Amino acid sequence: MPDTITPAQCRGARAMIGMAQPDLAKAAQVGLSTVSNFEQGKSVPIAKNMADMIAALEAAGVEFTNGGEPGVKLKRRREPHPVDFGAPRPKPVNTRPKTRSRRRGLT
Repeated sequence: MPDTITPAQCRGARAMIGMAQPDLAKAAQVGLSTVSNFEQGKSVPIAKNMADMIAALEAAGVEFTNGGEPGVKLKRRREPHPVDFGAPRPKPVNTRPKTRSRRRGLT
């Protein structure tokens, strides 16, 4: 987990996961003004609040990339998707017992 993120990374992370500012504030247990002012570039949260905001966003599924150029991306799934879209579908099994039609045999 990085020590700090940029306001753009915060906005981008929220947008990627569809999280509103109040949702982030609640998840990170910080004030809404803390999130809003940070994203607008008006202030920088104290270290604990910054760490809580980063942790909340990462728990929601984003990963921050703070290499040469700061960025944000969705985390990769740890397990492959359970559905293999390239495999043929199994044929359905008919579980109803076979019965004769009532019309047969009536003459």
